[in-house]
Amino acid sequence: MSDTNLHPSIQAFRQFVQQHPKLIQEVRQKQTGWQPYYEKWVLLGEEDPSWQTYKEKEQMEQAESESQEMGKEMFNKVVGMASQFDLQKLQGHIHQLNGALENIKQLIGQYQGVKQQLPTKKKAPTFFHRD
Repeated sequence: MSDTNLHPSIQAFRQFVQQHPKLIQEVRQKQTGWQPYYEKWVLLGEEDPSWQTYKEKEQMEQAESESQEMGKEMFNKVVGMASQFDLQKLQGHIHQLNGALENIKQLIGQYQGVKQQLPTKKKAPTFFHRD
């Protein structure tokens, strides 16, 4: 049966198996069928960590190298963003915020002073009578 007549998911599984040669070795050594592996692949997907054991060492090292490269790239982006950060602008914003907070404190103090100066009205107790 040619590959073109196979269901697309089976074709994708075949490509996956080609990328995991230790999986082929395990199936041949245990003389088991492909069905359990196919079902696991369908359920867990290609990115599941359990498939890492079936990759060649070179493939694993390459994946690790790519991961480290991505980490370095992200670090460089963060450093680049930090270097563009203008500390004088930040200091100016902090100074403005501090001034605004001082104004709010003064307003609260004035409000509390006015509140203390106002005479408090004491209400006479209200009695309810039954008729």
